[in-house]
Amino acid sequence: MNAMTRRIAIGSVAVSIAFTMAACGKAGDKSSSSSDSTSSKGGKSIGLLLPENATTRYEKFDKPLIEAKIKSLCSDCSVEYANAGADPQKQAQQVQTMITKGVKVLIVDPQDSAAIKSSIQSAVDKGIKVVAYDRLAQGPISAYVSYDNEKIGELQGQALLDAMGSAATPSANVVMIDGDPADPNAAMFKAGAHKVLDGKVKIAYEQSGLWKDTVAAQKMTAAVTQLGKGNIKGVYSANDGMAGGVSTVLKGNGMTVPLTGQDAELAGLQRILTGAQTATIYKPYAPEANATAEIAVDLLEGKDFKSVATTTATSASGETVPALLIGATPVTKANIKDTVIKDGLYTTAQLCSGEFAAACTAAGIQ
Repeated sequence: MNAMTRRIAIGSVAVSIAFTMAACGKAGDKSSSSSDSTSSKGGKSIGLLLPENATTRYEKFDKPLIEAKIKSLCSDCSVEYANAGADPQKQAQQVQTMITKGVKVLIVDPQDSAAIKSSIQSAVDKGIKVVAYDRLAQGPISAYVSYDNEKIGELQGQALLDAMGSAATPSANVVMIDGDPADPNAAMFKAGAHKVLDGKVKIAYEQSGLWKDTVAAQKMTAAVTQLGKGNIKGVYSANDGMAGGVSTVLKGNGMTVPLTGQDAELAGLQRILTGAQTATIYKPYAPEANATAEIAVDLLEGKDFKSVATTTATSASGETVPALLIGATPVTKANIKDTVIKDGLYTTAQLCSGEFAAACTAAGIQ
């Protein structure tokens, strides 16, 4: 695990996400620019590469928040954007495209933190400053902004134990569906969860779901076949997207057991309201996006960004870089109203639409 010299805790994060922000472009092969051509902007161009679009946060929150903050800090900056669609080779090609376009700073959320190393080196060789966003890329990056990911794993594990209650015994079978091993955050979530769960319950089945609901469903089906549906007392899912696949399998087998997730996705929160999921982890996107945009603009303008990146992180390839690590909050039915609704991540109307209206009323949300 990466050693962090100081953990930055964010207490009650009062995040007001502006829903007046520009609509997201479609993810995939096509790149887009948030403003006029680079040449008309005097070369003040920042590249933004996000890893995939299966997780709703990237297109719905990260992209528009980063773009809006960059424009507020640098009105004559342009943002060149592309999404890798979960394809590391495509992301490597996108880095080369950004180099060709002449971006001065590149924000990269790596689909594969190791595979991106040579591409980052190529960008740096061309004088481009690189900021690792959300996932710590290998290679000569200038800064890194993310969450305290091992702590998030601990919060997930504790949420599962809390939900299991007296059923959490050293012999109680728990299934773990981890994230993609190409994502360094997945290893941190896994380590944090094991730190809390090991010895308290029995990890009877553990596999990677690759951040895909379909893969998670396959793995959960295999776990049920191997262990027997009556012998599983809880399920750890590393994120809400995979928890959706797990939940479908649990429902299909007539199973009601605690299920954790992460990312506070709308579908995950709605499952929590109906009892199909127990908990998620709310990671406020605005502080992460805003800090990254601020560092990128500082790098573009040759300014010191150490007042933002106040700690350090060490990548798997041994580079120690300035970093900012943000805290997170567990969310259950009891505190949805005081967390994601209060902070404006979703509106009550979005959360409580259609079939979820009655569950919202029962939870005191509307």
